[in-house]
Amino acid sequence: MVQAYILIQTEVGKATSVAETIAKIPGVIAAEDVTGPYDVIVKAEADTVDDLGRMVVAKVQKVEGITRTLTCPVVHL
Repeated sequence: MVQAYILIQTEVGKATSVAETIAKIPGVIAAEDVTGPYDVIVKAEADTVDDLGRMVVAKVQKVEGITRTLTCPVVHL
């Protein structure tokens, strides 16, 4: 299982609706509105890195109101 944090910038005023929509995507563990340089932080998991990438590109980035994403895979050193 691969986990990642997805940092999301949204259009002004769209953070709550983006977080609510993303929270419904299979594989998303949590989606929270935050303050700072990013508007929403998502914790997600998938079976493989490729599956995670497909989820981000095919589902997360298609949510209306998102302007930019940054995916940070969790590593266990």
